[in-house]
Amino acid sequence: MRKLIIATLLAGGAFMATTATLNAADVTQYIPLPTYRVGAYASSGELWWAGERDYFRYINEVEGGIDGVKLNYEEFETEWSPDRTVEVYERVKAGKDGSPIAFFFTHGTPATYALLEKAAADKIPLIDPAGGRTESIDGRVFPYAFPLLFSYYSQASTGINYIASKVGGFEKLKGLKIATVYHDSAYGRATQPAVELLAKKYGFENIQIPVADPGNEQSPQWRQIHELKPDWVFLRTWGVSTVVGIKTAARFGFPADHIIGDVWAGSESDVIPAGKAAIGYSALAPYPGGADFEIHKRLKKFILDAGKSDLRDQKYFGAVNYNVGLVNAALAVEALRTGYKKFGARPLDGEEGRWAFEHLTIDENRLKEIGFVGLLQPIQITPLDHEGGGAARIQSWDGQKWVLQTDWIKADHEALRPLIEQQAAAYAKEHGITPRTPDTETN
Repeated sequence: MRKLIIATLLAGGAFMATTATLNAADVTQYIPLPTYRVGAYASSGELWWAGERDYFRYINEVEGGIDGVKLNYEEFETEWSPDRTVEVYERVKAGKDGSPIAFFFTHGTPATYALLEKAAADKIPLIDPAGGRTESIDGRVFPYAFPLLFSYYSQASTGINYIASKVGGFEKLKGLKIATVYHDSAYGRATQPAVELLAKKYGFENIQIPVADPGNEQSPQWRQIHELKPDWVFLRTWGVSTVVGIKTAARFGFPADHIIGDVWAGSESDVIPAGKAAIGYSALAPYPGGADFEIHKRLKKFILDAGKSDLRDQKYFGAVNYNVGLVNAALAVEALRTGYKKFGARPLDGEEGRWAFEHLTIDENRLKEIGFVGLLQPIQITPLDHEGGGAARIQSWDGQKWVLQTDWIKADHEALRPLIEQQAAAYAKEHGITPRTPDTETN
């Protein structure tokens, strides 16, 4: 009898150990991905999602997940429609397969604006690197919104800093004419307060010229540029409006080497269709193009050469939009890793995801470890600063490839921060929000 009891206990123990192992192996963090592989912006989206999926696959299959937690990522086609992205959010916000969601990638500024209040009420972080609502940098008012990496105000400031370096210093900006040709949307208009502030600070003339979506015809705008004769032009467009802008600028005789595209107007899909008109065109690059970074060597070995890449045409391996996907995925992975260190290696919910992003630090040593040196800037997020980077490199198109022209150029955060806080305070007042006091929070 005693032997039978011992045998039974041993068998039960073995079963429990096997069950525990299976359960550990089945632990996944659910990550919904609202994407757009069809529609007007598919040429950008197709590469973006390939980069995100390839990096997530690399984490799962090569690194065994994050501290053993695999990533369960799932796409939902939105055609870049804010309404459809909101529908996706409502479908997935409760999580899946036993996993809550720790954050929600909006993959577009209009969607971020549409979800800002919903996500705050649901306590789910909205992640929109190099996009989003700029004043949500102030986490005291916007605990659940993260315009990570390179906000629209930083984009304006970095562009001005680059122009200053080209003309001989900030004092040389006085009297210059700097025009912004922008997509007439929340995204396109987002830099206007910052440019107005910097124009007053440095004394340049601020010219703003809108382009209606989708921007297929821009003769009136570039005729205005031809008449006003600005010294430099910012191109804050998206999709086909960028290609049309570059080609129309050439038709009206404005030199490409005096046009600076913003983050979302600086990819291969923006310049290749523009042909020779794009040679010399420059763009802000928080996501530089190129496949010579260490992470690309790892991905080529373990993902592309193994036939596991989501990239349909491998000539675009290392393209700007592919690298956008890599960087965004890496930010998510490193935030989750931060959260798992605090809460344990298990799926995080939105509150825990917020904490994880607010304590995300990726320094030079960590960049080297994950293979992102030169591709991703060092970043440190805090409850007061949901951007954490605020720099970009400048790259120029030589007709065949993007060529980096600078190291990381920092935005003028000292000048921008008061404007951000002022606008965040106005939002708080309008919506009856009492700002947080992070210093008094227990976590």
